[in-house]
Amino acid sequence: MDRFAETEGKSAHDPLYSAAARATVTGFPVFEDGGATVTGPLIVGAGPAGLAVAACLAVSGVPYLLLERYDCIASLWRHRTYRRLKLHLPKRFCELPLMPFPPSFPTYPTREQFLDYLDVYVATFNIHPVFRQAVVSARYDGEFWRVRTKQVVTAAIDGEEAILSSTTSEYRSKWLVVATGENAEPVVPEIDGIENFKGQVMHSSDYHSGEPYERKKVLVVGCGNSGMEVALDLSNYNVHTSMVVRDTVHVLPREIMGRSTFGLSVWLLRWLPIQTVDRVMLLLARLVLGDTARLGIARPSLGPMELKRVSGKTPVLDVGTIDKIKSGDIQVFPAIQRFQEHGVEFVDGRIEDFDAVILATGYKSNVPYWLEENDFFSEDGFPRKPNEWKGKHGLYAVGFSRRGLLGVSIDATKIADDIVQCWHDMGYQKHKTK
Repeated sequence: MDRFAETEGKSAHDPLYSAAARATVTGFPVFEDGGATVTGPLIVGAGPAGLAVAACLAVSGVPYLLLERYDCIASLWRHRTYRRLKLHLPKRFCELPLMPFPPSFPTYPTREQFLDYLDVYVATFNIHPVFRQAVVSARYDGEFWRVRTKQVVTAAIDGEEAILSSTTSEYRSKWLVVATGENAEPVVPEIDGIENFKGQVMHSSDYHSGEPYERKKVLVVGCGNSGMEVALDLSNYNVHTSMVVRDTVHVLPREIMGRSTFGLSVWLLRWLPIQTVDRVMLLLARLVLGDTARLGIARPSLGPMELKRVSGKTPVLDVGTIDKIKSGDIQVFPAIQRFQEHGVEFVDGRIEDFDAVILATGYKSNVPYWLEENDFFSEDGFPRKPNEWKGKHGLYAVGFSRRGLLGVSIDATKIADDIVQCWHDMGYQKHKTK
């Protein structure tokens, strides 16, 4: 594409981007006994994590089959994100393996630019996911991973979504790469009385813009990166915005003196203990943002980097919400006691009316719903050991390290290298397309 002309010009001289590498290496199943045996690995999920593994396998000539439950790649980014979203980290920390962002992209690419990047990524490595394949179960039978999928075909009839057909398939492979990620399903908490609230209630995954809420009273429940940005977006559209801050949270400026806070912390960790880095980051954050506890946003006892290492909880990177809170454009409330018909009662006794409530309460893994395995994955759908990417019997996990796109890229490369080594050890030759 024209917008990627410079990058593609450079890649034309890179052996990783040769014509052979761009040729499709997606394995076609061999049908026998009603099942489909896949020559190479099965990858579940065509988000950035699944695409990264597919690209790394492609350049090594290993066939694969990539299954995706929706009808597009990166469905979370495409359909369940708000319009103002930008990458929270500089683009150099968000690149997928083998392909950088174009130099023309800003430091923090927009949602649309990231989707453009993924579309070019798919075209560059000739990745062809099998869409509308929702995995309903996966188990290891002692020789193969047996993955059952359900394909549902729907259409709008008289304004209603009707199911036209439903088919079930089974795939078998020596390798299973779980790439459904940390954010597969929205988390909707049970809050006393919420069913009686007469206003609108939605999860932040269904929020796109503050424009429809202009001059209305809206409560955002949650103060992670999504909650902070949704509140900021609402305020920018002249919405009377309030936000629930139930727990302690670290809020850091996205940049300090023009330099990425994340990049600065990574650099400091090369030379200093993590506790020292935390003290430096918190001092700088206080100089830039002030004392957030005075705004109703208390900090945890552990520093931001240490907390991230211990619990996986990511600090919030502020892009303007704190200033809105200071100016009074966004009000901060403590935890919700209960909902009423037209409003909310908070734990401090205050009662406020609201027209709408947006639940920025996060996401969860859906792995426990379909993967019949409890050795590598825990009950919460994450690997039992932090940063673990390889289980037994050819089972892999990518996109579960709680390290964002940087972690995705690192784990995808490790997984592909391991599978390629196994592939060659088993005597397979580099896959050739017709």
